[in-house]
Amino acid sequence: MGDATIVGSKWRLVEVGRVVLLQSGPSAGRLATIVEIIDHKRVLIDGPATEANPGGVARQALPLAEVLLTAIVVPVPRGARFGAVKAAWEKADVDGQWKASNWYKKRLQQERRKALTDFDRFKVLRLKKQRRFEERKALAKVKASA
Repeated sequence: MGDATIVGSKWRLVEVGRVVLLQSGPSAGRLATIVEIIDHKRVLIDGPATEANPGGVARQALPLAEVLLTAIVVPVPRGARFGAVKAAWEKADVDGQWKASNWYKKRLQQERRKALTDFDRFKVLRLKKQRRFEERKALAKVKASA
């Protein structure tokens, strides 16, 4: 008999303690933690107010279609109250993990680009042209020496 290697899936599972990103409603763009799974389509969430999560998220039931699952998991028991969620949130450094993620950085960049004026977009275009020119000049120099 050969050895069998069992590897867990890389799927983000709906589980108690999973940090989610809200997609719609007044709290859109904020983070919250799944505190309880109501049924196969709804979860109870709660999110403390922090620097990365201004205003927080009030405890509420939401359909899973309105949330995006992140890779961050906070160790909380089922039905944990607000104080326990906040303590576990701070202990797990969810804000630090979120700010270090590529997802957060991409969202930040998209927001910055949306806020650009016409003149700002023109300046970006000129900077891209300058960078491209310098890169091509360096490439030509390397090809000439080879």
